[in-house]
Amino acid sequence: MAEAANIGSRSSRWSLQGLTALVTGGSKGIGYAIVEELAGLGARVHTCSRNEAQLNESLHQWSAKGYHVTASVCDVASHPQRQELIAKVSGLFNGKLDILVNNVGTNIVKETTEIKKKTSDSL
Repeated sequence: MAEAANIGSRSSRWSLQGLTALVTGGSKGIGYAIVEELAGLGARVHTCSRNEAQLNESLHQWSAKGYHVTASVCDVASHPQRQELIAKVSGLFNGKLDILVNNVGTNIVKETTEIKKKTSDSL
């Protein structure tokens, strides 16, 4: 009976100890939950967000729970900021990245015919 009570507990699941992860958009919502789950399972996690205040609040919460999470402000729509993010993550994790969760996105409320195509320079 006690065994059934442990089903679904974090200790009865797998471990991500020693693995590294990058989660974009991790300061709120689904991204926040993903960061917390990965860190709770033992991964070293780096996340990013455009909002520094939300990011700092999230870091404070994770630190209080004992999770190993680092973060940086980054708008992944910006090519130079993406390059800085990758350089930072590479340095933090000694070039080793095991898990990537690309959690950022946008919701454009327009007719499809009104959306302008991006050029390769803006990607």
